[in-house]
Amino acid sequence: MRIATWNVNSITARLPRLLAWLESSGTDVLCLQEAKVAEDQFPAEQLRELGYESAVHATGRWNGVAVLSRVGIEDVVKGLPGDPGFDGSVEPRAISATCGPLRVWSVYVPNGREVDHPHYAYKLQWFEALKAAVAGDASGSRPFAVMGDYNVAPTDDDVFDRAAFEGSTHVTPAERAALASLREAGLSDVVPRPLKYEHPFTYWDYRQLCFPKNRGMRIDLVYANAPFTKAVKDAYVDREERKGKGASDHAPVVVDLDV
Repeated sequence: MRIATWNVNSITARLPRLLAWLESSGTDVLCLQEAKVAEDQFPAEQLRELGYESAVHATGRWNGVAVLSRVGIEDVVKGLPGDPGFDGSVEPRAISATCGPLRVWSVYVPNGREVDHPHYAYKLQWFEALKAAVAGDASGSRPFAVMGDYNVAPTDDDVFDRAAFEGSTHVTPAERAALASLREAGLSDVVPRPLKYEHPFTYWDYRQLCFPKNRGMRIDLVYANAPFTKAVKDAYVDREERKGKGASDHAPVVVDLDV
């Protein structure tokens, strides 16, 4: 099986590229983030024509997550039990589904904005809710992964220049501690190989020629349990999909499994 995660930064803006990529990549299950559409506007019919079922949790603003599968979708769960919400609203940032032999979560972790911002505290609380939500599946015997845009670089090697992020979110000890706590639930970081350069960055800002200069970050992660990691045959960042007109600022992370 081939599974992937991709922050498309608006499925409406990225739909032609998404459909072409699904056809060319042979992906069986795709976790999407930042759909930025309401559920009734999600392009389920176009995806169905390619053989993909869709499970969607979205409200049409800046968030929205989905799971696409051509091997079936069952037992869909939208949101996190105990989701802390932000500013009085519970945001559509997580969805889980069983796809064939796998169970996956597609997650879009809050950005955090600034270290002293309420959104940063919300981000840490959201991580706690995520850990509680996935603990049962993480310790189970079925291949299981939590995939998506974590908005945290796990190590200093996962950013192009640690000094450039001094005082910023995405690299703070508290955020990295939240990742470590999530791993303690029984998950491991499936680190992809880069198709170019030394580090497998997954995100490059649109500004300041960050992509041509490879000023990137690895923040799109696959955290998986032992049955999943044992089945991994390859993992890579499809950097080619970040190129050209109309690209998302994230590239897909692809994992091949023998299941």
